[in-house]
Amino acid sequence: MLSCSPFGVGNPIVSLFPTPLATLTLTKFSNRANFLKRSSISAANYQSHKISQAHYDSLRVLEWDKLCDSVASFARTSLGREATKAQLWYLNQTYEESLRLLDETNAAVEMRKHGACSLDFSGLNVVLVQSAMQHARRSSPLDGNEALAVAALLQCAEVLQSNLKVAIKEDADWYTRFMPLSPVIMGFVINRSLVKQIQQVVEEDGSVKDSASPTLKRLRNQVRTLEGKINQLMNSLIRDDSETPSLEVSTVDGRWCIKSSASELTSIKGLLLPSSGIGSIIEPLSAIPLNDELQRTRALVSEAETEVLLTLTEKMQMDLDNIEQLSNSIIQLDVVNARATYGLAFGGTCPNLFLPGGLGSFTSDTYLSGNRHPQQSDPSKNEWVLYLPKAYHPLLLHQRRQNLQKARKDLKIATMEIKRKLQGEYVTQKAGKNIDISSLELKAIELEQVKPIPVDFFIAQKTRVLVITGPNTGGKTICLKTIGLAAMMAKSGLHVLCSGSVQIPWFDSVFADIGDEQSLTQSLSTFSGHLKHISDIQSQSTSHSLVLLDEVGAGTNPHEGAALGMSLLESFAETGALLTIATTHHGELKTLKYSNDAFENACMEFDDVKLKPTYRILWGVPGRSNAINIAERLGLPGKVVDNARELYGAASAGIDEVIIDMERLKQGFQKLLYEGQHHLMLSRESYEKLLVAKRKTMEHSNDRRLIKMREISEAAAMARSILHKKVRQHRASLVQPLQPTLTHKSQHKLETNGQRTTDDKHQMERSASFLSSSEKFEIPKVGNVVFVSSLGKKATVLKVEPSKEEIVVQAGNMKLKLKLDDIKT
Repeated sequence: MLSCSPFGVGNPIVSLFPTPLATLTLTKFSNRANFLKRSSISAANYQSHKISQAHYDSLRVLEWDKLCDSVASFARTSLGREATKAQLWYLNQTYEESLRLLDETNAAVEMRKHGACSLDFSGLNVVLVQSAMQHARRSSPLDGNEALAVAALLQCAEVLQSNLKVAIKEDADWYTRFMPLSPVIMGFVINRSLVKQIQQVVEEDGSVKDSASPTLKRLRNQVRTLEGKINQLMNSLIRDDSETPSLEVSTVDGRWCIKSSASELTSIKGLLLPSSGIGSIIEPLSAIPLNDELQRTRALVSEAETEVLLTLTEKMQMDLDNIEQLSNSIIQLDVVNARATYGLAFGGTCPNLFLPGGLGSFTSDTYLSGNRHPQQSDPSKNEWVLYLPKAYHPLLLHQRRQNLQKARKDLKIATMEIKRKLQGEYVTQKAGKNIDISSLELKAIELEQVKPIPVDFFIAQKTRVLVITGPNTGGKTICLKTIGLAAMMAKSGLHVLCSGSVQIPWFDSVFADIGDEQSLTQSLSTFSGHLKHISDIQSQSTSHSLVLLDEVGAGTNPHEGAALGMSLLESFAETGALLTIATTHHGELKTLKYSNDAFENACMEFDDVKLKPTYRILWGVPGRSNAINIAERLGLPGKVVDNARELYGAASAGIDEVIIDMERLKQGFQKLLYEGQHHLMLSRESYEKLLVAKRKTMEHSNDRRLIKMREISEAAAMARSILHKKVRQHRASLVQPLQPTLTHKSQHKLETNGQRTTDDKHQMERSASFLSSSEKFEIPKVGNVVFVSSLGKKATVLKVEPSKEEIVVQAGNMKLKLKLDDIKT
């Protein structure tokens, strides 16, 4: 957790870029249940985390500080913005810590998508909360606004916690999807009684309520009474002194006085007070006793207010640790929310961050699924892959966003201003105003439609060094910065600004040598400055580092520069960084690919027709020279162009022709590849639609089957109910006339068979009932035709069971089991 209080609470926050030495207190997510475990970097031990000058210069040329400011602008609290910058500036995360940061960011994204659980803390003033905690530690009275800030913090936490509980109650999966933030929010300790007490004694403007205490209420009434008396006295004195004009009632240091705006003397007796303006200020002698009493009463009011606020302080002291922990949690949640909001605002994608090497790939997917151990795999499949489709430079997107917001704001202001002015102007002036509005609208539309050109980065397998060639202003430097910023963003828990799936290795450090490194303080030229920086990079980079070199070997004799550049890149390929990307104009560096499998070529595409770069990368193709062709198209004399081609050499021209053919083949391949990807996407969409249609058809079929079964079941139940009712009615009509006979026979059976079991008794009763009923009609036999009264039709007897008084009959296609009482022979 970052302790960011300007009042000295906790440890000081790390100073912001560009100062590399600072103190920092960071709390990391040590596990999903311990959000607030501290990992302090104080001034004493910061040297172990001190970044080198080479690393610092790399961050500077990559403009990492500007990206930190861009992300921090999405934080909702002032301390959250400072904490965001500090967390992003701290680039010593381990691989597991980077995965935890991404885990947090993904959880915040899910919470924002949910809506009700959004981490919006824009209404909080955590600076006042920190100040209130400091006052509570010193047992000094809180300020009213500080108390309100504490109450707002507790209420915000309670609302967030209750919303999360509601979401989990509706769907328990939300708890897992919000991990590791859900246990933090569910663990909030909220002192509701403190909130209630603050609301009872403090007004919305921060003043203490009259009802806070009886003493305060009585004293304030006295103040109002005294002020009314003094006001009446002053008005009376002014009315009596009719000779002096422009007299008015005024106050000086809380004492009521009479102010004269003229230089004339007044007849009012009193004390002349110093005045900085024209006229005089007099405290009438008759008002002095009332003013003194008013001052004493106000002092008593202040003491009564202090007693009320001290009561709040004592109440807060009882729960100070929980409030401090809650405040720190809110600040850290604000940092996480800033990272998530930044990714959503610019269309970022969660990177698949993995650790290259022999230990296996340990991706963010395996971490989020709970697997904390690297997966052992085939070494040939375990090599790192850099896959950034349609990657955007984040600062270019940020600049476009700012320009678009400014254009929309200007359009809104201009529209409102014109509407306001046109109400009092001639209608003929309206046309001129519309021209300005149209231009502003056109500017806003253009900014919406024009976006920076994304670049594809696909670096895989055995490539250790990538050499990018191309014309000046072709976008080579932007490509280097885009890759460097993407690597640091993924390491810091930010979503990478790419379209589609992103796969990127975890780099322990990113080193860059870009731009003019001339150093006047060290008497170094541009070339010497570059060499010294590259030498520092080479000595400090590891097998997990990313190295970016812009125009390697430039600034000196071309032949020597090319030789030096080749030697440097070969050194990086053999024993240097995990990945080195270099841009160059030296043609000799293009040939390294054909003698060393660790090298790969790429070039910035150039439009020969429009004579300008397209800012797209062609992979596997070395760049070619365009200077002579451009000179010819721009109208340079043919003799000069021909002479230049002759001096350039037929062999070089032949190589350029081969490169042109390769570029054409590459472009054709890319076109076919894009078409294949498009058709594959369409096929997937069609397949998904078919699956959805199949699922809906099966669901509809099941629903109809269930409805039919329900209808049949209900009809059968109704039929059984009717049949049972008819049977009971018929049985009752047969049993009632024979009840005496049944009773006599049953008693006789019981007297002669006293030792029989209860089951035998029941059997005898059923037999007696059967015999009684058989006296009325004859038992049917198999094959007889009987009349079923409940159906109202005749049926054929299939089976007779006299012991159960049941028969089985068939009526048409139906087979029924009936009681003997249900039929007539």
